[in-house]
Amino acid sequence: MAPRKCQVCNEAPSKYKCPLCLAPYCSLVCFKKHKEVPCAIKPVSEGDQSTACNGTFVDRPICVGDQNEVLEKSQLEAIASSSEIHNILNDEKLQKFILAIDSSPDPETEVDKAMEDEAFRIFSSKISSIINS
Repeated sequence: MAPRKCQVCNEAPSKYKCPLCLAPYCSLVCFKKHKEVPCAIKPVSEGDQSTACNGTFVDRPICVGDQNEVLEKSQLEAIASSSEIHNILNDEKLQKFILAIDSSPDPETEVDKAMEDEAFRIFSSKISSIINS
């Protein structure tokens, strides 16, 4: 396979890639020229989205209407130290549900979808029993 050409000067073979858009470039001069115009971040294909976190975070305020909804430090420590929770979290399907909830602009809807899955319901039940004990 022939080396790719620099996308900036279109002359020399590329040795490097832009960390944001992965455009190939050949030198520091070409890199600086490339940076003069903001580059587009390479879109993540649908296949990649299902297997890897693309680093996208949803910006939402952290505000709680009812202080009773905030877990106490002892409750968080109990969850963190539970070997049962650690074992449940090894389930890749459960990890994907949690990631979908955490990165969604509408987490309540994602929780409703996840509650249709038995493994997620078991996980939720275990968390509830730990914080209510």
